Amino acid sequence: MADLENEVEVPHFFLCPISLEIMKDPVTLSTGITYDRVNIENWLFSRKNNVCPVTKQVVVDIEPTPNHTLRRLIQSWCTLNASFGVERFPTPRPPISKTEIIKLLKDLNSPNHQMKSLTRLKSIVLESEKNKRLMESVGAADYLSTIISTVNSDEALYILYHIKLSPTGLKTLGKTEGNFVDALTRIMQRASSYEARAYAVMLLKSMFEVAKPMQVTSLNVNFFMQLVNILVDQISVKATKATLKLLISVCPWGRNRTKAVEAGVVRVLIGALLDCSEKRVTELISMVLVQVCQAADGRVELLKHRGGLAVVSGMVFGVSPVVSERAVRILYSVAMFSGSGRVLQEMIELGVVEKLVLVLQVDCGRKMKEKAREILKVHSRVWKKFHCVNYDLI
Repeated sequence: MADLENEVEVPHFFLCPISLEIMKDPVTLSTGITYDRVNIENWLFSRKNNVCPVTKQVVVDIEPTPNHTLRRLIQSWCTLNASFGVERFPTPRPPISKTEIIKLLKDLNSPNHQMKSLTRLKSIVLESEKNKRLMESVGAADYLSTIISTVNSDEALYILYHIKLSPTGLKTLGKTEGNFVDALTRIMQRASSYEARAYAVMLLKSMFEVAKPMQVTSLNVNFFMQLVNILVDQISVKATKATLKLLISVCPWGRNRTKAVEAGVVRVLIGALLDCSEKRVTELISMVLVQVCQAADGRVELLKHRGGLAVVSGMVFGVSPVVSERAVRILYSVAMFSGSGRVLQEMIELGVVEKLVLVLQVDCGRKMKEKAREILKVHSRVWKKFHCVNYDLI
């Protein structure tokens, strides 16, 4: 088209202000500026801008108005200049509108139309970022969460997850009637489809990243049991990461550490570390263990596991600096608050104390060194009896 424009004078108002090419589907924003649809939608939705590129004004209506008059002028001009090699653009297919989406959402309340509406909404949400924002703006989350809560619809869950709700939308979702968290917990527990369970935990992760403390502290043990089951079943790496991130988000609040321990998270995480080969997953597991080992019950479960201390010790200088630092934090919690004679003896036998001495000798984080030094000083009276530890280095 660039060569063509050198030969034929193209009216400047036929050109999109973004691409500077002839518009195929001109649309006008609420600011009064016209753009080619594909370019302005990419600007607004894929790049997540909320201002008009020309006027810099905030775009208040995300649904632009088709400029049919300008499109017809461009098409006529293309026809008149066909002898110069100008091709006439076909009339674009009308995009989905808010009105159509609202009708489909209302049809969800009709048993006779529900599946057909869900199928259409699924294709709409996957079509473009603009459609996702349109669906959120007309309240699709409320309709879909109701369907999920009442009939445990896998299709509705799939659509709701792929809308990729904004933080405001996610907060609203957490306030829905009938406790939507319980509905997603039931899906994690009872769904026959691994995919549905994965979408449930990934949606919960997003919700709790923006949730208020009251919502986080009211979680029950069954919620944590279903998270543990997803880790055990190893549905997918994506689901595993989402579950671990969710645990990291909720464990610091209220009695959630104790609830997670009661659900068996420590045993499962130690087992997962024995087989884990992915660095990022190991880093997430180490953070969950840091949190649960701040609770007495968590430390008891770690020490009860035959490979608990050995696995944590192996994390020091074993995977990444992040994992090493977290491993020392776990050892700090154990040594400082659960350091019985048996535990201290086991730490010597497993080489944990030698690892702590090594921490002081190598180049690593200041806080990591401080924790290692404090552990060694507090238990120096016991550990000095063992000649394998050179306390002159401390």
